[in-house]
Amino acid sequence: MTVRPLSLAALTVLELAPPDMVRCAAAAGYSHVGLRLIPATPTEVSYATIGDTPVIRDVLRRLSDTGVHVSDIEILRLTPDVDVRAFAAVLETAARLGAPNALVAGNDPDFSRLTANFAALCDLGAPLGIAMNIEPMPWTDVKNLQQGARLVADADKANAGVLIDALHFDRSGNVPADIAAVPQTRLRYMQLCDAPGERPQDVETLLYHARAARLMPGDGELDLAGILRALPRDLPVSLEIPMQELARTVPAVERAKQMRAKALALLATLD
Repeated sequence: MTVRPLSLAALTVLELAPPDMVRCAAAAGYSHVGLRLIPATPTEVSYATIGDTPVIRDVLRRLSDTGVHVSDIEILRLTPDVDVRAFAAVLETAARLGAPNALVAGNDPDFSRLTANFAALCDLGAPLGIAMNIEPMPWTDVKNLQQGARLVADADKANAGVLIDALHFDRSGNVPADIAAVPQTRLRYMQLCDAPGERPQDVETLLYHARAARLMPGDGELDLAGILRALPRDLPVSLEIPMQELARTVPAVERAKQMRAKALALLATLD
């Protein structure tokens, strides 16, 4: 059986503080955890997660105590007015945590400027051993896998990657056959979840499903097996499955255990 590292994504257990995310990942049987050093929205709870802060020192202690590793940090947004150098402290913190990957969102309609900023971000991360992974999302300016692959190719940096999220991949109209056009060296990890087959027709619903109402692997109608078969067999898998309603009654560790069990069951069918 192919061993794929499983990571617990921050969005899955966003009700927890970062040190508790590490503890949750360990308790639920994950080898890795993803951490959100920069909030994705202005309404998210924010922690002091940049620099030598008490939160970061606590995270480091939990990582040492549990043996869990950090798979990735997020979220670096490339907007029209971004100063890429401002991400230096974030990436230095990520390197201290041992994170090999950073998640990047493309929020700039000027593709040439976006490419230049993405390339500069790659240069910032390279000495730290951190790859920059653009995540195509249908409501951003990098809407699908093709646009993500073009951005990475145009940036032409060794540590540039494309992150496939099963939900965004489907909602962007991509199909597993599209993955063959992306060099495997550009794929460093993927995000797994499930969802109903019917695609939302408005951005508000797309955002709600993505941030609050995903399904566990096997509970929806996405072609997860097709996506996984098209990806490298040992590609790390991050379980990004926010389920806001379920979180009201089921604790984070229990949800994380259920998700891991369903992911393992799906992966076992591929061998």
